[in-house]
Amino acid sequence: MILRMLIMLVLVGALAGGLYWFQNFKTTMIAKALSDYAAAPQTVSAVEAGYQQWQPQLRVIGTLRASQGVDVSPSVPGVVEEISFESGQDVEAGALLVSLALNDATSRLKQLEAAAELANTNYQRNLRQLREKIVSQASVDSDASSVKSAQADVEAQQALIAQKSVRAPFAGRLGIRQVDKGQYLNPGVAIVSLQAIDPMFVDFLLPQQALGQIAVDQPVMVKVDAFSDQTFAGKIVAINVRVDTTTRNVQVRASLSNPGRKLLPGMYATVEITTGAPKRLLTLPVTAITYNAYGNTVFVVEDAGKDDKGKPVKRVKQTFVKTGETRGDQVAVLDGIEEKQTIVTAGQLKLTNDTAVVIDNTVQPDSRAVPILPPR
Repeated sequence: MILRMLIMLVLVGALAGGLYWFQNFKTTMIAKALSDYAAAPQTVSAVEAGYQQWQPQLRVIGTLRASQGVDVSPSVPGVVEEISFESGQDVEAGALLVSLALNDATSRLKQLEAAAELANTNYQRNLRQLREKIVSQASVDSDASSVKSAQADVEAQQALIAQKSVRAPFAGRLGIRQVDKGQYLNPGVAIVSLQAIDPMFVDFLLPQQALGQIAVDQPVMVKVDAFSDQTFAGKIVAINVRVDTTTRNVQVRASLSNPGRKLLPGMYATVEITTGAPKRLLTLPVTAITYNAYGNTVFVVEDAGKDDKGKPVKRVKQTFVKTGETRGDQVAVLDGIEEKQTIVTAGQLKLTNDTAVVIDNTVQPDSRAVPILPPR
């Protein structure tokens, strides 16, 4: 009986020891496997932080407008008798655009001219009679007044007839014709748009803080999406005399040449204003920065000695940085890193602090301060 109990205790002990050993062996192998997995280096792209010279500038969106622009319209009513222009035509100042039917206006003018001539004849006759004291001075004065009144009527009728011919108030390019021959027009009805498009104006808004950085005659550079490969030079010609109390912005107007008359009123444009002396800034590609609500961070690559095979090991350290302005695909870093530190530019999503990395720069993100747009 005692022997059986001893044998049973030995078997139970051996089974318990075997289970304990197996559990420890399993835990050790799992830990080793996880350790080997965690130690696998991650492949990233990286770049060395360096300084660049950046010219300070203000960049805003503006709207192009003609130096002179108007919707040409008649000042008197009438029926369109003749149209003397084509849509899109360039015209000189005073060019005839539309003639309205005169109807009885010329007959009325002849009638008034005849009345003026008769009044003048009576006046001259009475002047001669006044010298002979046949008529009184009062009669002569009355005749003189009649002459002036008749001449004024003639001039008024001539002005009315002149208004029947609608002319270009200034030189420019016409838009699309809005009227047809035989159409009755009321005063103020638009006939065609006339725009003087060389030079052009660009209007834009700047915050009040920028007033100390701009001045009249300061040069500007203007770009539009329609002609992305071309830059239009201009200068500031006016700064509004008041700041908007709602937005605290001030309106600024610049004038620019329009070679080839490519720019049109109403287009939006990017306006760049050079201000101050160039600054030396530490820059990184925008892709190197991880933006979040707690602050902007980068992964700095550091040497971490060698592995058990003697190969150098690189690990990353997540660091908070203070960023400045962005220009193209680059961003200025004001604080947090130093020159020549290696910064991860791609692959951050798979990184945490102290992750081992392998740098592969065969593919690098774009990092130009002035990106080159693809050909259209």
